[in-house]
Amino acid sequence: MHDPISDMLIRIKNGGTAGKEIVEMPFSNVKEAIAKVLFTEGYITSYAKKGKKVQKTLEVGIAYEGKTPRVSDLARMSKPSRRFYLGADEIKPIKNGFGLMVMSTPKGIMTGADAKKGRVGGEALFKIW
Repeated sequence: MHDPISDMLIRIKNGGTAGKEIVEMPFSNVKEAIAKVLFTEGYITSYAKKGKKVQKTLEVGIAYEGKTPRVSDLARMSKPSRRFYLGADEIKPIKNGFGLMVMSTPKGIMTGADAKKGRVGGEALFKIW
């Protein structure tokens, strides 16, 4: 797997489309931090680290609005082949405020709105709506 963050996001999107309640993926600290942001913003219902030392997994609960999944689409901005950085002044709302940008900043992984409020830029990981 070349891009574990894209793999995580696609598993969440496809799990919602298939009507699943929970999806599993290999664990990493970055994925856990992203899951924490998505949980805080209401895009997922839960996240938990499972397993032993060698085979750790991350279980993510899919959020629904009625019968439709909360994650309708997403766009990966920064990838391993091309990094995409934004300054605090360059951060714009996603889908007129109905979407969310997740960024990796010196203060940790946070939403674009929080990064703009904290006057800190960083690597724009993805947009989700």
